[in-house]
Amino acid sequence: MKHIKKVIVLGSTGTIGRLTLDVIKRNPDKYELIGVSGKSNINELIKQISEFKPSAVHIYDYKNVYKIKDEFVNLEVYTGDSGICKLLDRECDIVVNAISGFAGLIPSIESLKRGFRLALANKESMVVAGHLVKDFEKKYMAQIIPVDSEHSAIFQCIDAHDKYVKNVILTASGGPFRGYSKDKLKYVKCEDALKHPTWKMGKRITIDSATLINKGMEMIEAKWLFGLEDNQIKVIVHPQSIMHSMVQFVDNSYIGLMSVPDMRIPIAYALSYPERIKNDCSELDLFYLTMTFEKVDIDSFEAIKLAYNIMKEDGTYPAVFNAADEIAVDAFLNKRIDFLDIIDVVKYVLDKHINIKNPTLEDIIDANNWGMETAMQFIKDLNH
Repeated sequence: MKHIKKVIVLGSTGTIGRLTLDVIKRNPDKYELIGVSGKSNINELIKQISEFKPSAVHIYDYKNVYKIKDEFVNLEVYTGDSGICKLLDRECDIVVNAISGFAGLIPSIESLKRGFRLALANKESMVVAGHLVKDFEKKYMAQIIPVDSEHSAIFQCIDAHDKYVKNVILTASGGPFRGYSKDKLKYVKCEDALKHPTWKMGKRITIDSATLINKGMEMIEAKWLFGLEDNQIKVIVHPQSIMHSMVQFVDNSYIGLMSVPDMRIPIAYALSYPERIKNDCSELDLFYLTMTFEKVDIDSFEAIKLAYNIMKEDGTYPAVFNAADEIAVDAFLNKRIDFLDIIDVVKYVLDKHINIKNPTLEDIIDANNWGMETAMQFIKDLNH
């Protein structure tokens, strides 16, 4: 009898979480959803519980706990930061971490400590604490499978050939402002930044894709996921989002992964690895396929240059980079700063930071808190 894999989805009400549930729903003979965790979208969470009937649920927002308990009498309901550990304290095969932001770090670590497969969509875990996360993976004989389309592509292309890797090439769509000069970027609006040309994503990652900060974070993530040197990580603009990334080998051959831009494909691969499962995603129409590649304009989009500097310095800089960006994007979404201010906030906070090399988890948490507070104060000063 074939083993049905038990799955917990953290961040189940977000874009990646909902797509993961769609993959599970289409493969009931392969996966069983045993737990979900959400933040504040209580209506979506209730809908998911009704449909999938998990045995346990975690919700960060205390005030919504009784809405769940009143509706589902026999359901185990956990809340707060400690509650997520209780959710993970059950027999499980795969944890999908689709939590947004720094909040995903501890759940990633707790999943690895339990020896689970971690299907990782929370790139911040690797960005802010890549060395610690990889140490936990090794120590507890756990397994990290990336869910980001770019890192999933690299993972699949490297496969058993990791000792022959020369470079990895991360592809970027260029976002909605591809080709814009810095002068033109001064006048872009929030609603324009939220119109990503090829992917449907959450608000923060959509804005990060517009600034290319998301690609900078993916560079740092790739370094830790695949044990790369900084100079082995390249970025090119590929507007069609068909080639999800490539690996260049020492013989100067390249292997790339192509598909339609549909996140259900890398999600399904992270769940099914080393096997593959069928899906109903569209096929590429190879006869009418156009693919182009362009250099990144690092003068207009400084995030790539910034990411190389952060990788070089390492320590607590990546945590501060992420923290400042979280605050700056939130301020932009709430129309308290302009588009180009996002990168200015990040640069200011990085300049003010005193780096700690080889940080502990506590150092990283402190750096995150300091980065958020410093960014908030800088934005406050900007508005006076």
